[in-house]
Amino acid sequence: MILKDLSKKTILWLSLLLLLIIYSAVSIDYSGLSSFSLAMGLDVLKGLSQPDWSFLYDGSGEDLISLLILTIGIAFLGTAIGTVLAIPFTLLSATNLWPSLPYLSKLGKFLCNLLRAFPELVFAIIFVKVVGPGPFAGVMAIGVHQIGMLGKLFTEELEGMDESLTEEVEAIGANFWQTLFFVRIPSLMPIYSSLALNHFEIAVRSAATLGLVGAGGIGAPLIFAIQTRNWSKVSIILLGVVVTVFLLDLITGIIRKKLR
Repeated sequence: MILKDLSKKTILWLSLLLLLIIYSAVSIDYSGLSSFSLAMGLDVLKGLSQPDWSFLYDGSGEDLISLLILTIGIAFLGTAIGTVLAIPFTLLSATNLWPSLPYLSKLGKFLCNLLRAFPELVFAIIFVKVVGPGPFAGVMAIGVHQIGMLGKLFTEELEGMDESLTEEVEAIGANFWQTLFFVRIPSLMPIYSSLALNHFEIAVRSAATLGLVGAGGIGAPLIFAIQTRNWSKVSIILLGVVVTVFLLDLITGIIRKKLR
C-alpha cells in the first residue's frame, strides 16, 4: 500500500513538473528567431575561431593580461574584505554561542541572508552610483556579497563543530572568549580558509562580469567587443578568462589540499 501511494505521489509530481516545463516552453517569446541568420551565425563562429592576439599584451594597461590581473585583484581584495567581515556576522549568527539569546542568532542569520540575496552585479550598480565607476566599486560589491555567503557557511561550520573540545577547556576554567579564540576559531581555521579560497575562485568569475556596469576589470572591453561585433577580440578575452579560471582553480585546489 505504501509503495502504491508512493508511486501515485511520484506520478503526480512528475506530471506537475511536465506541465511546468510545457508551460515554460509555450510562454517563451520566440519572435527573435525571425531575425536569425545562418550566415550571421557562421560569421560569429569564424570570428571566435580567430582570436585577436594583438590584444594579449601591448603595455598600455588596457590589454588582456593587464585587465585580467586587475580582475583577479578586485576578486582577491573583495574576498579578503568579505572573509574578515564575515567573522563578526558568524559570531553573531551561531546558535551554540548564544543559547540564552536565540533572537540574536536569528538576527545574524537574517543579515547574512539579506546580504547574499542580491548578486554582485546589483551591488556593483549601487556602488558605481555611490563611489563612482572603477575597480573600487567592484571590490565593494564582491566584499558585501561575500560577507553574506561566507557568513552563512562559517556559521554552519561553527554550529556543527565537535563541542567536546570546548567542554574540555571549560572544565579547567576557560571563559567564553578564551574558548572562542583558543579552541573554536583555531580548529575551524583550515575549513574557513578552504571556503574563502573556494569563494575567491567564484569571485574571479563574478569580477569578470562586473565591468559590464562600470565596476572595473575585463567585463567592459568584453561587452564593448560584443556590441561592436568584434568577435576576434571577444574570442581572446573569453580564452583569457577560461585559462585564468583554470589556473586559479588548479592553484587553490593544491592549497586547499594542504589545509586539510
